[in-house]
Amino acid sequence: MIVTEPFNAVGNTPLILLREPKLEQISLFQKCENFNPTGSVKDRASFHVLNKGLERGIINPNTTIIESSSGNFGISLSSYCRKMNLKCEIVIDPDILAVNEYLITSQASKVIKVTERDEGGGYLLTRIGLVRSLIENNSSYYWTCQYGNPLVAEAYYESLGSEICDDLAVDYVFLGVSSGGTITGVSQRVKERYPNAAVVAVDVEGSVVFGGRPHKRKIPGIGSSKRPEILSEARIDDVVVVGELDTICACRTYTKRHGTLIGGSSGSVYLAVHKYFQGKTFLKKPNVAVVFADSGERYTNTVYNDEWVAENFETEKKELASRIAEFWMN
Repeated sequence: MIVTEPFNAVGNTPLILLREPKLEQISLFQKCENFNPTGSVKDRASFHVLNKGLERGIINPNTTIIESSSGNFGISLSSYCRKMNLKCEIVIDPDILAVNEYLITSQASKVIKVTERDEGGGYLLTRIGLVRSLIENNSSYYWTCQYGNPLVAEAYYESLGSEICDDLAVDYVFLGVSSGGTITGVSQRVKERYPNAAVVAVDVEGSVVFGGRPHKRKIPGIGSSKRPEILSEARIDDVVVVGELDTICACRTYTKRHGTLIGGSSGSVYLAVHKYFQGKTFLKKPNVAVVFADSGERYTNTVYNDEWVAENFETEKKELASRIAEFWMN
C-alpha cells in the first residue's frame, strides 16, 4: 500500500495473535496502536475531532485549539493542527516526559506549563482549571476536551471499535482508562456487535477513576485524578486495578518474551489480562482483544531505566530483577 500523506494513514492498525505461554487457555489478540502516524491511539481522536469540527463549522481557520495534555494526545493534537494550519495551545506540567515535551513544543503554537499541584498530588486538575479560565475569556478557543467531548468517543466507536469487531468475534476486550474516550467508544461498538462480550477496564493504583484513593502516579497514559465525564456513556463489565511497579515488571517481561518495547499503559493491560485469566479454564478458547495504546520507545528513560525505577519506587536493581523473574515464572 502506497500512502502519499502520512497523516491520512490513521487506523487500520495490525491485530496480532499473541503467543503467550501463560495464557494458553485463551486466544489473545494485540491491537497495535503504535502504528498510527504519531505513534499512539490518540491519533484517531485528533484526526476525527478536527475534521468533524471543520466539517460542522465548530472550528475554522481563526480558531485556536486548546487542550490539557502532557502525553500522547498533546503530541497527536499539536501535530495534526500544524498539518491542518490550525493554531494549537497545549497545557502541560513538570511531570511530562522529556521526549513528549520536545514533540509537543516542536508542533504546538504555544505551550503553557503549570507548576501548582492539585489536591491529588498531580497536575491534571490544575491544567484543566487553567484551560477553563482561558476559554472563558476568549471565544476564539475550542477545547477538544478529551474527558467529555462526544466526538472523542465517536472517533473510537467508528474506527478502533469497528476494526476490532470486523476482524474478530470478540469475547473479551481489555483497555486502559485515562481520559475515557477510547473505552467509551470501543465499548459501545463491541456491545452493539457482540452483546455478550465483556469489556474490561484497566486502571492503576492511585487513580480515582473507579473510586480508588488518590496518590501521585509515575507512569503516564493510564489512570486519572478525576473521573472522566465521558465514562458515563461507557459500557464496562469489569475493572482490574494494577500496581505501577508490577506494570514495569510486566512491560519488561513482555519485551523478554516478544522482543519489542511496549508503553506503560500497554504494560498495565498486559498485566491485567494475566491477573484476570489466571486459573480460569474454558471449554472453548475465548477471543480476547487487548488494546496497546503506544510502544515503549518514549519510556526508555523511565519504565526501562533501572536508575529511574530505583529512585521512584525505592527498590534496588536486584529486587527489580527478582520481581521480573517472579512474573516470568508465574
